[in-house]
Amino acid sequence: MSTTRHLVNRQRRLAAAQSVKEAPARTKRGEPEGDRKPDRDRKPDRKPDRDRKPAAKGTRTRTRPLPWLPILAALTILLGGTAAWGFAKASSLRDTSSTSNTALTDNARTSEVKGTVTKAVDAVFSYDHTKPEQTDTAARTYLTGKAVAQHRELLAQVKSQGKKQKLVLSTTVTYLGVQRLQGDRAQLLVYADQTNTSTVKDGDTSSSAAMFSVSAKRQAGAWKIASINTFDR
Repeated sequence: MSTTRHLVNRQRRLAAAQSVKEAPARTKRGEPEGDRKPDRDRKPDRKPDRDRKPAAKGTRTRTRPLPWLPILAALTILLGGTAAWGFAKASSLRDTSSTSNTALTDNARTSEVKGTVTKAVDAVFSYDHTKPEQTDTAARTYLTGKAVAQHRELLAQVKSQGKKQKLVLSTTVTYLGVQRLQGDRAQLLVYADQTNTSTVKDGDTSSSAAMFSVSAKRQAGAWKIASINTFDR
């Protein structure tokens, strides 16, 4: 009897062990191992940030201020002022008879007055303390009428300090445009670079840009500067 009970218990233990062996492994949550989906098929738990708006197409995000922006701003103001002045001058020219202004139609005469006035400005607004007579000679050659007294006033300080400071003033025209050309008279806009150097011991050099207009008059077959307008006089 006891042998029979022992045999039955043994069979039950073998059957239980076999059922455990054949049952699929289960996860911690209780679902079979074979039913789990691969990781690549599972959706990410992290939800996308729906509040974040994508950057507009074609735009860039600037992380640092560009160091040359203040420079571009100052340059824009300068050019804007010059452009505004030029627009006002152009408007005033349109108010006059366009048929009498031959600056754009008479190329030979326009080129002639530009060449002569360029040489004149370079010469009369340059000064060398070792050769001051050169400036005086240039003034007699290229100036007439009101421009003679205007030039004397403009260079008075340079001449008075010339010998003491051993000054050398150099003027170079960088741009010259003919605004109006009517017969033997012309109106021109001048841009020039000026360098003033003191050659004494521990002397200094300064540079600046100048903008002014001149009226030119043709006398005895040659163009001369008849008046000078520095816009602040």
